[in-house]
Amino acid sequence: MKGTFAIVTLGCKTNQFESAAMAEKLEQAGYRRIDYGEGAELVIVNTCTVTAATDSQSRNLIRRARRLHPNCRVVVTGCYAQIDPSALESLPGVDLVLGNEEKADLLKCLEGDGPKIRVSDIRQARGVTFDLHTFGSRSRAFMQIQNGCNAYCSYCIIPHARGPSRSAEPQQVVEQVRTFCAAGFPEIVLTGIHIGGYGNDLQTPITLADLVGRLIQETEVRRLRLGSIEPQELSEELIELVARSERLCPHFHIPLQAGDDGVLKAMNRHYSVVYFRNLVERIKARIPDAAIGLDVITGFPGESEQAFANTMKLVEELPVTHLHVFPFSRRPGTPAASMPKQVPGHIARRRAADLRALGEAKQRAFARRFIGRKLDVVVEGNARDGWRNGLSVHYLPVSLVADADLTGRLVSVHIEDRREGGLIGRLSD
Repeated sequence: MKGTFAIVTLGCKTNQFESAAMAEKLEQAGYRRIDYGEGAELVIVNTCTVTAATDSQSRNLIRRARRLHPNCRVVVTGCYAQIDPSALESLPGVDLVLGNEEKADLLKCLEGDGPKIRVSDIRQARGVTFDLHTFGSRSRAFMQIQNGCNAYCSYCIIPHARGPSRSAEPQQVVEQVRTFCAAGFPEIVLTGIHIGGYGNDLQTPITLADLVGRLIQETEVRRLRLGSIEPQELSEELIELVARSERLCPHFHIPLQAGDDGVLKAMNRHYSVVYFRNLVERIKARIPDAAIGLDVITGFPGESEQAFANTMKLVEELPVTHLHVFPFSRRPGTPAASMPKQVPGHIARRRAADLRALGEAKQRAFARRFIGRKLDVVVEGNARDGWRNGLSVHYLPVSLVADADLTGRLVSVHIEDRREGGLIGRLSD
């Protein structure tokens, strides 16, 4: 036994997939995993750098690791480590800083007395290399089918942290999904940094719809969910696949970012408000019960009160079901960081609060339509007094009472009511 380790992960599902891969390698090498709060001998902080707030969270987690175990070894990796390794290396208690590509070589990096910073040029990254046999204690498995991004939206640092768009080979994805199915996962989520661009870089290019079709035909996956897809890459073929297959979740996560054409252009987003509106309305016409979630940024440089009002109006009118809202965060190295007419933080936060309230109202209205119906739910954990928590096919949280621990199972639930944060139901007869 080589000692205890803990991994704490910030940010996206891609980071969560990579953390699971690192954890599996460590366990295979003889390490024992414990909770971060228990004070492990080896602590890995897998960082995010989407906003200044996530940078701050990462630094706080590093400091806390030392307080929990003064003699622990702290390894920092992820997007913050890729972008600004020197800032992390200078923090007291940091033993090793690894770039995103170096995650795959974690065990080798832990051995010997190599340099404290090991961060390669992410622009040279090729392929997607992680393979997993399980996904820790989670009920749903995330499958990384793609990494990197070529879009270079003017506010986004991620292309600099993740490198160019690169896809896993289709057969690699099929085999990984089969492995997750054999391990008993009732739901698999396809994830990446820019999955709508999946397959463009392969020697024999294919589309995301092609890949999804293969997974439905060639694996026993019980429930397949798609990660975030850019609006201009959400094809009619993919929408039709979701409409026709009971194994594909009727759930679309589509980044809007702004509901004003002037702001969209400044963001380097390549679609119009009219295009986005038509897309959402087509999805709802074809799949009336579809869950449609949007990402929206408030307070982008130059966003006037009228521009924000246009965003509010668009979201209010669209048949969307939930929102992920972020106040604009200046990321050094991006064009937006030096744009004129920067919006004061308190205004960006006020606009974000207004949008979140609208999103919550949208979600409540969407949830109400399922009262009295039966929904398939993946049970993800236990609460107090016999309550079990899970997630429906429509991305709605569901709570139910059951005598047995149903974690990791796909069950049919009769929905009886709605309460703040989701739905309430009972096991269907």
